[in-house]
Amino acid sequence: MNQDELFKKVISHAKEYGFVFPSSEIYDGLSAVYDYGQNGVELKKNIRDYWWKSMVQMHENIVGLDAAIFMHPKTWDASGHTSAFNDPLIDNKDSKKRYRADVLVEDYAEKLRLKAAKEIEKAAKRFGETFDAKLYAETNPRVKNYLDEAEESVQRLARSLNAEDLDDVKALIEEKGIVCPLSGSKNWTEVRQFNLMFSTQMGSTAEGASKLYLRPETAQGIFVNFLNVQKTGRMKIPFGIAQTGKAFRNEIVARQFIFRMREFEQMEMQFFVRPGEELKWYEYWKEKRLAWHKSLGIDESYYRFHDHEKLAHYANAASDIEFNFPFGFKELEGIHSRTDFDLKAHEEHSGKKLQFFDPDLGESYIPYVVETSIGLDRMFLALFSSSYREEILEDGSERIVLKLPMPLAPVKAAILPLVKKDGLPEISREILSELQLEYSVQYDEKDAIGKRYRRHDAIGTPFCITVDFQTKEDGTVTLRNRDTMQQERIKREDLASELAKHLNMSNLLKK
Repeated sequence: MNQDELFKKVISHAKEYGFVFPSSEIYDGLSAVYDYGQNGVELKKNIRDYWWKSMVQMHENIVGLDAAIFMHPKTWDASGHTSAFNDPLIDNKDSKKRYRADVLVEDYAEKLRLKAAKEIEKAAKRFGETFDAKLYAETNPRVKNYLDEAEESVQRLARSLNAEDLDDVKALIEEKGIVCPLSGSKNWTEVRQFNLMFSTQMGSTAEGASKLYLRPETAQGIFVNFLNVQKTGRMKIPFGIAQTGKAFRNEIVARQFIFRMREFEQMEMQFFVRPGEELKWYEYWKEKRLAWHKSLGIDESYYRFHDHEKLAHYANAASDIEFNFPFGFKELEGIHSRTDFDLKAHEEHSGKKLQFFDPDLGESYIPYVVETSIGLDRMFLALFSSSYREEILEDGSERIVLKLPMPLAPVKAAILPLVKKDGLPEISREILSELQLEYSVQYDEKDAIGKRYRRHDAIGTPFCITVDFQTKEDGTVTLRNRDTMQQERIKREDLASELAKHLNMSNLLKK
């Protein structure tokens, strides 16, 4: 199965099994807006809870916040969003399609890297165990040319964007022969900047209404509340403020399912540190956040770091944790050293001091900030797509299974009476009542037992508990493991403790 086929199947599976639906579908949908169904909302909540527990509950110097979506308009003047929150826009004259110019170049560079990787893979098969991939990449002319051209393209793009030289961005696209993905045409318009913020109005009458923006990020709610949290929480530097919530961006090209949407959810933490110590903490949080991802059990080959060539106006260091989605490596989480830009800018625009008195140093200063920011929807897609499996079983039959991390699965266990009579449904519902105090569990009596197993494999249910006639005799049930499909008899009273070994979120937090 190639990556395009996998992505189509992931999207189809998400809809068929109640994870993600196109928004307003009965009215033909709304571009790049999606709704989370009954299973999707549970998975999304579990991801959010795991991030919150690992970030807030497991750190005594990090606390939470829930700031409003609407903020005073001056907030966005101070943050630079009103004047500088832009993406380079380019249109293809033949297809009439609109693209982000930087993404076109980045996708071109990624294709070159993939070509190099395929050449290296072929060579590895040819030369065997003695093969040195690094040396081959440095010395093979074709591979070296692919990698050098990719790097040169990305670096030139960064220089042009930093210098706001949009003419050179277009020249780069033309020189590299980058075509419209839809039409194959090279007939491009000029590159121009496009502001991504959604505006709205607040007020009882149109004449007296004030112009507001839907927040394009959750971070500014943290910065404007810095002193409120610091003083009421008696926080000492270094400390962090974490927040999850909706953000809104009028994306030029919203595509790739829930990867890039106009309404999305972020999970961010701003960590306030002494000036001069920000790069030390930047490296700390890079390592810490990658360890969080690895704790979920996804193969390490799915992850890589990408250091930014073009830094945002507020940063002195920035790196992305990229994930190998079905459409290639893309940003999953950003770790940024934001310096003191945000607090200093808000201090200047508001006229209020946003400084911290450090009793150990005996002086006041504006703290520097290290940010970790992850898209919840992207994390959902990363987990969902990497967990999707099509397996051929020993008897030649097939099954589709979502091998989600068990503590994050939307349904933790399904209770299945073997038949709908002879008291088995009653016993099953008793077990349901006992387990649902701790876990999200379902009762399922429809269809043959094999079909029920397949249905719960498809939504990622870790365990199926079958109540049969032997249950009435000796009080045991059959416990079936989703990943191994192995079944074992277990005493009914031991169910809770056995499930806890696999389903409790603490199992992930300990890693």
